[in-house]
Amino acid sequence: MNTECPEIVLATFNARYIHTAFGLRSLLANMGSLRSRTVIVEFDLKTSPSEAAERLLTLVPQIVGLSVYIWNAGLSLELVRLLKTLRPGLKIVLGGPEVSHEFDRQEICALADHIVLNEGDLAFADLCQALLSGESRPKVINGGAPPLSMIRPAYQEYTATDIKNRILYVEASRGCPFRCEFCLSSLDVPVRQAIPDVFLGQLKDLLTRGARQFKFVDRTFNLDLKFARAILDFFLEHWQPGLFLHFEMVPDRLPEVLREAIRRFPPGALQFEVGIQTFNPEVAERIHRRQNHDRTEENLRWLRAETGVHVHADLIAGLPGESLDSFAAGFDRLFALRPQEIQVGILKKLRGTPIARHIEPFGMVFNPSPPYDLLESRDLNYQTMRRLNRFSAYWDRVSNSGRFARTLTLLFDRATSPFEVFWNLTERFYARFHRIHSISTDNLAEALHEYLLEERTIPAEILSEALLGDLRAAGRRDTPGYLRAFNHSEGETEISSVKRVQTSGPLNVRQFRHLTAQTARAH
Repeated sequence: MNTECPEIVLATFNARYIHTAFGLRSLLANMGSLRSRTVIVEFDLKTSPSEAAERLLTLVPQIVGLSVYIWNAGLSLELVRLLKTLRPGLKIVLGGPEVSHEFDRQEICALADHIVLNEGDLAFADLCQALLSGESRPKVINGGAPPLSMIRPAYQEYTATDIKNRILYVEASRGCPFRCEFCLSSLDVPVRQAIPDVFLGQLKDLLTRGARQFKFVDRTFNLDLKFARAILDFFLEHWQPGLFLHFEMVPDRLPEVLREAIRRFPPGALQFEVGIQTFNPEVAERIHRRQNHDRTEENLRWLRAETGVHVHADLIAGLPGESLDSFAAGFDRLFALRPQEIQVGILKKLRGTPIARHIEPFGMVFNPSPPYDLLESRDLNYQTMRRLNRFSAYWDRVSNSGRFARTLTLLFDRATSPFEVFWNLTERFYARFHRIHSISTDNLAEALHEYLLEERTIPAEILSEALLGDLRAAGRRDTPGYLRAFNHSEGETEISSVKRVQTSGPLNVRQFRHLTAQTARAH
C-alpha cells in the first residue's frame, strides 16, 4: 500500500484514542481495486482542526472521506472549512449519522462536495472510482442498507497496535426492530444478520491475533436467541484469560437458553448494556418503547444474584411527559436492582429522529448545537434541567467510576430515595466547586467526607475507614489530612472493612474484579 501519497484518505475524530473507527475500517475493507490507494488517518477530540488539516494536506490526497458523528460535528465543520479554504479543489465526501439526516440545513454539508447517506460501505468506493475517473456524480448519494453478505468485514483492517491497545468493535447484525422515537436505530430497518459460521470464523481469527476485548455494536444482541447463544458458546469454547465482551441487550429477553451460557462466564468477563430509559408506562408508550418492566426487573435481579455480569443500565431524563418526580421514581426503582452502573442520559433530538413530533405539545426546547440536548420542557424548566445535567456528571464521577464503593454504601444506607440523597449531594458539590468537570478525586473525596459527616451523621470512624479503604483501592498510599485523626495505621485498610461495608453500590469493571477478589480472600 502506498502510504506516502495516497489518493484517498479516510478520516474522523474519535472520542478517545482507545476507540477504533470501525466505520472507516469497513470502508477501507470494501475499497476493492482502490484499497492500495487509500489510507486511514484517525484523530481524537484533543486534535485541533488546524493540526488535522496539516496532517491531511501533507498526504496530498485527491479525496478525503470524513465520518461525522454527534461528538465530532463541531471539529469536523471547522476542519472542512479549513480544507476548502486551503485547497478548494480537494474533493470532500461526508458520511456518518450526523450528516445522513437534515443535510440540507447543515453548513458542513453545503461546504462538502458529496454526502453519502446511511451505509457507505459499498457506495463510497463506487463514488471514489467515478471521481478519480473524472465522472460526475450527484452531491447526495444514498448508500442504502445492503445485505451484510455483500460487505467485506472490517476485521482484517485492525492492526497489531489496534489489537493490543484499543477497543475492537464487531457486529453480528445491523438494524433494530424497535421504534423508540429518541433513537436513530428506529430508522434502521430491517435487521440484517451476518452468516453465523462466517462470523464465528472471523472472531476466531481475531482471537488468534491476540484480541481480548470485543465490543459488539449490535443494537439488540439477544434478538436472535440461537445466534446469540452460538456466540456465547464460541467464547466459552475459546476462552482466553483477560477476555472481555460487551453486548447491548434487550433487558426483558433473557430466557434460559441464554442464562445457561451466561452463568458459565467468570465475574467481570461480560458487560451488558441494558436500555431501561423509563419506568413510566405512559411515557414509554408515547415514545413507542416496548418493554415488559416486570420481566426486566426479574432479569436484572437474576444477573446480579447469579452471575458475574457487569450491568450498565441506561435512563433518560427529559422524555416527553416525564416529570422530575417520575424520573426520580424510575431512578430509585432501577437503583434497587443494583446494576453496577446507571447511566443518566439527557434526552437529545438527534437529526431525523421522530422525537421531534413532541416538541410543540410538550414545550420542548433543544440545544441547537451538538449534542442537541434538552434545555427545558413543559415538565422540566431550564433550572431543573441544569440540575439534572449536574446530577448526571457527578454520578459518573462518584458512582459509575467505582472509586467510592464503600463510602456510597454508607451514603445510601437506609435511604428512602437514593435519588433524593444524591440530588442533595449534587447541590452540595456544585455550591462548593461551581463546576462539574476538572475536579480532582481528592477534592471529591474530601467534599463527600464533609457532606456525610454533616448531613448523614455517619460516625466519623466508620466513615473515615470506608473512605480510606476506597482511596487505598484506587492506589493511594498516604492518608489525606482530613482523615489522619481517624487512621490508626498507615498500612493497608483491614479486610474486615470489606466485609462490613458491602459492595452494593455501582462499580466499574476494575473495581468489581478488585473487590470481588478481596471479598473472596476475606472468606
